[in-house]
Amino acid sequence: MNSPDLDVLKRAEEWLAAGHAAYLFTVIKTWGSAPRVPGSILVLREDGHLIGSVSGGCIEDDLADKAKAGALPRTPEVLRYGLTRDEAQRFGLPCGGELAIFCEPLSDKAKLTSIISGIESHQLLRRSVHMKTGEVTIENAILGSEPTLEGDFFHSYFGPKLRLIIIGANQLGAVLANIATTLDYEVIVCDPREEVASEWQVSGSQLLQMMPDDAIVKLNPDSHTAIVAVTHDPKLDDMALLEALTSNAFYVGALGSKKNQVKRRERMRMFDLTEAEISRLRGPVGIAIGSRTPAEIAVSILAEIIQTQTQQRETASSQEEITPTAKASACG
Repeated sequence: MNSPDLDVLKRAEEWLAAGHAAYLFTVIKTWGSAPRVPGSILVLREDGHLIGSVSGGCIEDDLADKAKAGALPRTPEVLRYGLTRDEAQRFGLPCGGELAIFCEPLSDKAKLTSIISGIESHQLLRRSVHMKTGEVTIENAILGSEPTLEGDFFHSYFGPKLRLIIIGANQLGAVLANIATTLDYEVIVCDPREEVASEWQVSGSQLLQMMPDDAIVKLNPDSHTAIVAVTHDPKLDDMALLEALTSNAFYVGALGSKKNQVKRRERMRMFDLTEAEISRLRGPVGIAIGSRTPAEIAVSILAEIIQTQTQQRETASSQEEITPTAKASACG
């Protein structure tokens, strides 16, 4: 299954190849309760056909109307929505919600092809557009990058933006990997067991046939990495968790019942781990939604990973002054 960005860019490539004019819109930044996150994209054809999203729908309608009227800018430009209370209400933005969108006329099909190839090969790429000339350059990027305006350039990022390390190439691991790749995660699966690893057939994921603790050390998890152990084998899961809990991973979880999780934490205390490190372990893993099948369990796990990452992002954002106090109080 393709990632949403891949579907959008492939359609844009098709439109350009067919001789259509098209625009690429990218959410640069949001303030308040905006409906889409930075990096969300939309491609719009000159006749109003579109794919992707930068809002809940009303802004897309406005952009489509402008395209059909020939009223969109002919050079790269930043568009802003929700700057006034009336405009926020008109476009369906929550009170105080604002967003800045980068509007870019598309002309070079080859540059889209490069990005598409990068996404399909699970690379993380930076696409830089010169605001005055429209010239596009593409280069490798690092995890954690966000869309940004820098001088005369707008930088956007495509490809896996978060990394998921799965300990266990079993059925649950396969379903988890499949869904995670759809969500644009870079997925790495670790399982040293030959009889299990030889049957691994999930495209878009990387399989490491290594001992779990060695794999975690090699991968050096950062704050954009989630780790989930799903083998049901303490010898494998626990070894991975011993390294994972001392890493910078933003999420560490393990499959198992409440009773098994108590025993696991007792085993963790036999090693050189602090109580704070042990308390980072999510287990039983996943949000409690009554899941029973591998697919349902995978959904609950990824839901908890997304929730954790979102909460951490919101906490970080709340510590920054993004908008003036007067503007925040204008909604009354």
